[in-house]
Amino acid sequence: MTELNKIWNKMIDGEEYDATHPGLRNLLQQTRMKLWQFNSLRPDQTYEMNEILRSLFGSIGERFIINQPFRCDYGCNIFLGEDCFINFNCTILDEAKVTIGNNAFLGPNVSIYTACHPLEPKKRNRFIEWAEGVTIGNNVWIGGDVTILPGVSIGDNVVIGAGAVVTKSFPSNVVIGGNPARIIKHIHIQG
Repeated sequence: MTELNKIWNKMIDGEEYDATHPGLRNLLQQTRMKLWQFNSLRPDQTYEMNEILRSLFGSIGERFIINQPFRCDYGCNIFLGEDCFINFNCTILDEAKVTIGNNAFLGPNVSIYTACHPLEPKKRNRFIEWAEGVTIGNNVWIGGDVTILPGVSIGDNVVIGAGAVVTKSFPSNVVIGGNPARIIKHIHIQG
């Protein structure tokens, strides 16, 4: 196993790792090149845009819309379900796995983070990081300017109000909002 593979596995497994490793920097640059191509295409070049996203993501449904600009770190740790819509300016820092279920709607300026940094400044200044995955269920509607922090799981049929900062996990069938996000109401799903 190469040194890069060891660092990558530590990152994926949620262990501390050196985020400045040259191999990781190279992978980030490769992703940024694909994103530059994606974000530079004309809006009517949907086939080309979709092909870039298929080559970038860990998996992606057959039907999806992702508006430009879109940003992520690696891309290969993003798993997007069927019939998803991601609006302008979405940022996904996918040092760990980010799973988004079917029929998810993400408003503009949504940010999903998995990268974590130490509170202790000497360690942080050495670019030591770890990552915690994010899971978003099916039929989730995420309003504009929502931020989802590392380690969060969102159940099915959840609505997240615009501007919310989601710092913890939530069950299915709720409306959440605020900073930090809290349950505002329960959704009663019929038949």
